[in-house]
Amino acid sequence: MAGMELAPFRPWDDFFPGVDRFSRPDVSDLSKWNNRVISNLLYYQTNYFAAAIVVILIVGFMNPLGMFLGGAVVALVFMGSVWAGENKAVIKNFKKKNPTLFVVGVMGISYFLLSLCGGVMVFLFGITFPMLLILIHASLRLRSMKNKLENKIEGVGLKKTPMGVILDLLDQQEEKINKIQDFLESKLKD
Repeated sequence: MAGMELAPFRPWDDFFPGVDRFSRPDVSDLSKWNNRVISNLLYYQTNYFAAAIVVILIVGFMNPLGMFLGGAVVALVFMGSVWAGENKAVIKNFKKKNPTLFVVGVMGISYFLLSLCGGVMVFLFGITFPMLLILIHASLRLRSMKNKLENKIEGVGLKKTPMGVILDLLDQQEEKINKIQDFLESKLKD
C-alpha cells in the first residue's frame, strides 16, 4: 500500500457530460468492451467509490448489522478467491480469461452464504446494486483523451491507485502493461 495515491474526484460534467459521450458497447468485440470498462474504472474510480459509499451508507443506515455481515462475507469470499487464484493455476487462468464470470462467481458464492443468514436483500441493494451501477456507467461512458492518458500513466506503474490494485488482483492490468512496454521498446528501437 506504500506509494498508493487516490485518484482525483472527476467533476460532474466530466463524469456525466450528457448523452453524446455515452454509447452502447460493441458486445461482439469483448476485448474492446473490457478495455473500455477497465479504462473507465481507473479514470473515474473516486467517483465510483463515492457513489458506492453513498448507497452502502443508505443501506447500512437501514440495516447496519446486515450490511456489516454482507460486506464481511463478500470481502472474505473475494480474498479467498484471490488467494486460490494465486495458488491454483486453473483458477488463475480462468480469472484472467473470464474476469466477469469470476466476479459473478464470487458474488454467487457470497449470495449463497448470505442467503443462509437471511441477508439477501442487504446483499442485493447494498452490495450488488452499486456494482451494477458502476458496471453500467463504465460500459456506456466513452473514453476521452485525458482518460486514455491517465490510464497509460497508471498502466506503466508511475502511479498506483486503489482501483489499480483491485484490477491487479483480478489479473486485468498485466496485459496493458505488456502492451505499453512493447510499444515503448519499439519506439526506443526506432
